[in-house]
Amino acid sequence: MVTVTKGTGAVLLIVEDDREMRSLLCDEFCGMGYHLREARDGDEAFLAVLQSVPDAILTDLRMPAGGDDYIGRLRTVAPRCPIIVMTAFGDARLKARVLKAGANAYFDKPVHIADLKSCVQQLLDHEGR
Repeated sequence: MVTVTKGTGAVLLIVEDDREMRSLLCDEFCGMGYHLREARDGDEAFLAVLQSVPDAILTDLRMPAGGDDYIGRLRTVAPRCPIIVMTAFGDARLKARVLKAGANAYFDKPVHIADLKSCVQQLLDHEGR
């Protein structure tokens, strides 16, 4: 797990097993002033949340220790933390399961970064952070 700090913004946990995609997401959100934490898979993300609940979680779905069960596990330890899910392998049924498991938002990859940024900001604003 890596922690990147810049600015005075909220803490965002970025969970992505693809190093290049994780790096791209970190670059985009770091430029917005978020404090970033990174995890490479679902288990690492779960441990990171147990140590300290972030203000929001942006996560891939199809990765080691991922899936809709993983979203449910995150929700149990971070009941009020916004969870934004991204996946390249989704369909309407998966989206429904992920949202039922506790995700606040769902995006199919390829993701439009501007839409993702807007969603994260809206969820954080809604939570009063």
